[in-house]
Amino acid sequence: MSDEHEHLHELSERYDFGGDLSWASRVFYVFMRNAIRVLAAVWFRVRVEGAENIPASGPCILAPVHRSNLDTPIMAVVTARRMRYMGKDSLWKSRFGAWFLTSLGGFPVARGTADREALRACEAVLARGEALVMFPEGTRRSGPLVEDLFHGPAFVSSRSDAPIVPIGLGGSERVMPKGAKWVRPRKVVIVIGEPIHPPAHEGRVPRRAVMELTATLQDALQRVFDEAQIKAGA
Repeated sequence: MSDEHEHLHELSERYDFGGDLSWASRVFYVFMRNAIRVLAAVWFRVRVEGAENIPASGPCILAPVHRSNLDTPIMAVVTARRMRYMGKDSLWKSRFGAWFLTSLGGFPVARGTADREALRACEAVLARGEALVMFPEGTRRSGPLVEDLFHGPAFVSSRSDAPIVPIGLGGSERVMPKGAKWVRPRKVVIVIGEPIHPPAHEGRVPRRAVMELTATLQDALQRVFDEAQIKAGA
């Protein structure tokens, strides 16, 4: 086993990615996903276009725009696959909290951990053949423009050879804008773009390749976001 593979295995053990979930955890995940799907259909009239662009199996990075606190749970409607999300390890302190978050697809990353180490944790998730959600904008934004993406998804994609799937969430900002306390019954349309495959390379990932892949992702995200916003009437 190479040093790189040993490191990924070590990360998988350290962060307890929960690849082998208990029966109860699996049932809970399916229940929560279906509950969100019903709520989304009734309350938000959610429509998903391009679901076939999400690989049915194997590692992939789902990269949605981020305009609302609703974005994370509403991602449950885009695929039947179990999706994985990063979270601060402080949320895993209690036994029930750890079970709850892990069952929903979360995995803990130590607070204060270097960005590179957190990205390696993402690589370890992908090495298990799972679907990983990464918000390229890093935090909630507002408005119609997709800009200033961070390079994490492109870096992880290049390192793992996992495709990036751009996802536009149209109307979610109207449903629950930043600072809002209530969820409004507004239409949401999700447009899923074609997977973006990282260019082949040998050895260390060139910084230029990461920047170019990020630019490609930004263009693709803007297109699917614009389309989703128009179809949602936002």
